[in-house]
Amino acid sequence: MELLPTVGSPAPERADAARNRRRILDAAARIVTEVGPDAVTMNQVAHAAGMGVGTVYRRFGDVAQLLWALLDDRERQFQEAYMSGPPPLGPGAPAAERLPAFVDALVDRVIEQRELLLAAQTAAPSARYTSGAYLAMHTHVALLIARLRPGADSALLAHLLLAPFSPSLMHHLSTQRHLSADALKAGMRELLGLRD
Repeated sequence: MELLPTVGSPAPERADAARNRRRILDAAARIVTEVGPDAVTMNQVAHAAGMGVGTVYRRFGDVAQLLWALLDDRERQFQEAYMSGPPPLGPGAPAAERLPAFVDALVDRVIEQRELLLAAQTAAPSARYTSGAYLAMHTHVALLIARLRPGADSALLAHLLLAPFSPSLMHHLSTQRHLSADALKAGMRELLGLRD
């Protein structure tokens, strides 16, 4: 099941199916936050969503597919924010404001979802760089860099800018080094020369 080539809207679904999907994903997100992705069960999710376990299995098949759907859902929200949300993260602000806003939002996203992203990275270490989510972020960052530094190799610079956002590095920095999201944002801004 390949989700994550995000960008655009998900396929249309009936209103009741959309409500059930939302309830299941919200319940799964709460459980991931409480116990981590490795401890999630379909029974827990069904109970937390207030529906039968058969409904959850019919919708997602197994825990792995449910967790990928949760990542896909969060990625769609993130992409919507930087592609069409309000400035400075979204369009309407100059690239010099959008890039730091993107860096800050990406730190928040990776820290918030670090265990889920880490589980996905562990399952397929190099898949990060070929996923639709990464390619969309890379394209966005490359376009911003091209506006800021015409003539630079914006594609390479975008890869290098996104490299520190590896889930394993962010997990290490936030849990082993006990760095806050604010400290990580400040460090990234300093590294990139994006001071306020």
